[in-house]
Amino acid sequence: MWGGRTGALPRVLGWWPAGLLGRRPLSCNAPSLAGSSSPQCWNCGGPGGPIREDGFFCPQCRALQPPDPTRDHFSLMDCKRSFNVDTAKLQHRFQQLQRLVHPDFFGQRSQTEKDFSEKHSTLVNDAYKTLLAPLSRGLYLVS
Repeated sequence: MWGGRTGALPRVLGWWPAGLLGRRPLSCNAPSLAGSSSPQCWNCGGPGGPIREDGFFCPQCRALQPPDPTRDHFSLMDCKRSFNVDTAKLQHRFQQLQRLVHPDFFGQRSQTEKDFSEKHSTLVNDAYKTLLAPLSRGLYLVS
């Protein structure tokens, strides 16, 4: 629907990460989503895997990489680990991440990338919902 392998909508609106199509990167505190000491891309086997500023895509083949389920909600949402959260910034980050990983943008990709997209999207939704509500944010902080 969006035209091509990488999707025309993200390219046109300028939210695609740097290195993929020359757009600006998202800020992200976590260095990797691979979850191993020497990450490799599942698709091309290239060295370095998803160690990039955005942490979601292989820098060589642009394949979506598996999410790191141990990643903290605050680092995923690029927020300071604190009870006080800027909800406008949180919402903006949520929208940025969903534009990158939402399953609707992976309809023409491999089944593996579709599965990773669903997992990433679920993690982003969970992090957003948890950090948005003060009670769940507080409980998350003390857990």
